[in-house]
Amino acid sequence: MNTISLQSELENLVKQNNVQLNLPISSLIEKSLMRGEGSLTSTGALSVETGAYTGRSPKDKFIVNESSITDKIEWGPVNQPIEKEVFAALYQKVLEHLGKKEELFVSDGFAGADQTYRLPLKVINEFAWHQVFARQLFIRPNGLEDKREENAFTIVSAPTFKADPVVDGTRSEAFVIVSFEERVVLIGGTEYAGEMKKSIFSVMNFLLPEQDVLSMHCSANTGREGDVALFFGLSGTGKTTLSADPNRSLIGDDEHGWSSNGVFNIEGGCYAKCVNLSQEKEPQIWNAIRFGSVLENVVVDPQTGQPNYDDISLTENTRAAYPIELIPNALTPSVSGHPNTIIFLTADAFGVLPPISKLTKEQAMYHFLSGYTSKLAGTERGVTSPEATFSTCFGAPFLPLPAARYAEMLGEKIDQHDVNVYLVNTGWSGGPYGVGNRMNLKYTRAMVQAALSGELRSVETVTDEFFGLHIPTHCPGVPDHVLQPRDTWEDKDAYDAKAKELATNFKDNFLKFNAVSEKIKNAGPQ
Repeated sequence: MNTISLQSELENLVKQNNVQLNLPISSLIEKSLMRGEGSLTSTGALSVETGAYTGRSPKDKFIVNESSITDKIEWGPVNQPIEKEVFAALYQKVLEHLGKKEELFVSDGFAGADQTYRLPLKVINEFAWHQVFARQLFIRPNGLEDKREENAFTIVSAPTFKADPVVDGTRSEAFVIVSFEERVVLIGGTEYAGEMKKSIFSVMNFLLPEQDVLSMHCSANTGREGDVALFFGLSGTGKTTLSADPNRSLIGDDEHGWSSNGVFNIEGGCYAKCVNLSQEKEPQIWNAIRFGSVLENVVVDPQTGQPNYDDISLTENTRAAYPIELIPNALTPSVSGHPNTIIFLTADAFGVLPPISKLTKEQAMYHFLSGYTSKLAGTERGVTSPEATFSTCFGAPFLPLPAARYAEMLGEKIDQHDVNVYLVNTGWSGGPYGVGNRMNLKYTRAMVQAALSGELRSVETVTDEFFGLHIPTHCPGVPDHVLQPRDTWEDKDAYDAKAKELATNFKDNFLKFNAVSEKIKNAGPQ
């Protein structure tokens, strides 16, 4: 790979007459409308559709196999290698493709609200609406920063360039490739804007641990007294809902770093799921979807311009992208102190995990590595009954380094800052999915509040016989019997059978973590 020539070609591309540099959001939205990329909804949000790709394409994601990083990456199905020469040839084609466009949209930004660990970004798009997305999701410069351009990562996004797998060495027409030596994210063949956001998160998941900063796929908020809480959880567990608390300030809804200074947001915006969104249940998100926001793949009434958040005919993965400033109680800048409380969220469709339990440090590391929740029937093709699903560190698709590295850092920080860790089940109670009922949101909020306020620290606990979890015997605002999952089942034998089934799933999944200590392995179901 001729690094100098590729860098110079990229620099020449950005200097072309067709480049629109750092346009204001209003101008970008106007461009999007003129170019037929989208339409405005009744609230002024820009509504777009992303075509065949309505979500990430994880099997089309690659990391360039470069000598400086090859021994550090956890190569495998998540981090697939692509050779430097193959990448260079494809990179050259994409630059030539973009050079012929009538217009290109380029902006500067950052990832990382803590300036000590901030990553400068340059984003190059052929779609104006992609540039709106990037400007709202990444941190916007205020003109006072040290840009450190020599350290910048560049996103080059060319959705209308379709790769030829036979010639270009990709798996399909779509590709998302990260080169750490070139400091480039190369995206093509897909219009799904989330690839830009998650690619930079993957980059930060490599760069931050190298600076002794734990990168985390979680939301975060802070109380009036300065106490900080982290919420980890996969899709559908309530991470966004429970962290959006009118009595607490939002640090961020999805990606954070935890340094020696405290917690900071990696992003400058939010990317919320919109399926079944309602003003009553999630007013902050509802009210943020206005001019300057982007709606992806939401069905909109062509006559009234009103979005229908219950219509999933385009995809269940409907999304809204908006700057964090549109959340009324967002913390600006998105930097705070060290966490006092960590909450792992799971939606257990088996109905056997306690609604809340306190974890030891080793249990916290075990459940962090496990990243458990349930897939429900109908959410994916072929899923006909609830299935246990595990996503390492609650973010497996975005972790370039071995999982144990992140877990060890978490354990060290829990010890260092005396953090209380809880596992909260927002799933089913009184029986599995189809028999029991979804956990009452009012109870879940009460349990989270009790955890954050410290009320559960001195409460007596009992140890669950299947999972070894420490279950509080009492929680303000929650009936005592609800806290003990076995007590909510009419058929105790059926509960025992389901609990054994899920415990076995946990144990089978954890077999892949050979590098962790026996103490952590023994912190799971026995």
